[in-house]
Amino acid sequence: MRSNRLQLNVDKTDLIWFTTSRRQHQLPIGGMVIGGHDITPKLSVRNLGVIFDADLSMSRHVDFIAGRCFGVLRQLRGIRRYVTPPVLQSLVTSFILTRLDYCNSVLYGLPAVRSARLQAVQNAAARLVFGLRRCDHINDALISLHWLRVAERINFKIAIMVYQCLHGQSPTYLQNFVTATSSRVDLRSSTDQQRKLLVPKSRLKTIGDRAFPIAGATVWNNLPSYVTSSPSINIFRSRLKTHLFRFSYPGLVV
Repeated sequence: MRSNRLQLNVDKTDLIWFTTSRRQHQLPIGGMVIGGHDITPKLSVRNLGVIFDADLSMSRHVDFIAGRCFGVLRQLRGIRRYVTPPVLQSLVTSFILTRLDYCNSVLYGLPAVRSARLQAVQNAAARLVFGLRRCDHINDALISLHWLRVAERINFKIAIMVYQCLHGQSPTYLQNFVTATSSRVDLRSSTDQQRKLLVPKSRLKTIGDRAFPIAGATVWNNLPSYVTSSPSINIFRSRLKTHLFRFSYPGLVV
């Protein structure tokens, strides 16, 4: 900070220690002295709109996003009769789906109970668009809107990041996390070639497997070759969404 002539803003500076929930009691209680100021650690901090917990459970972030979205849905429900269905769908997309998609790659590998809370938000948004009741089946509404489920939306974001890394369209620090394997698969003809990525080993399954080097390689290796071999980012997006859409709704012909 001194070399760049920056001054520390104590009011906007937070300190947090990250570890598993079982080792929270081993964290130091005292803070750190930075620039003559004592910064005490917190159990959660907010960075670029994302709330990180000390145990990386992301529970506070999920609760925050769900609460905000349900609040917006209540407001949209009050004006539903005064707008046309296309306008209502545009409002839901702008105010709900954008919140669900923002930085959702950090939610990879979360327990099903937390992803289910975000899925409940998306289901409520679809019911609002079509005027459905809570007891009505939601799959037909999601298919009509051509919405990927929350889990597939997260995989979609990670796969896009990996594609950009492999084609030099992302920052260097991200590209260094993606390593292609050297196997006999790489020597086959381009018609059936699939570029596999090396999946690093992690010591902690609950946290380590959610890191981008592991999550990105895992998501990428599970994609079919006709998707990973796409010649451009636009074609990759189209093929990827079609593949994930079929995965979200088994038996559906797209």
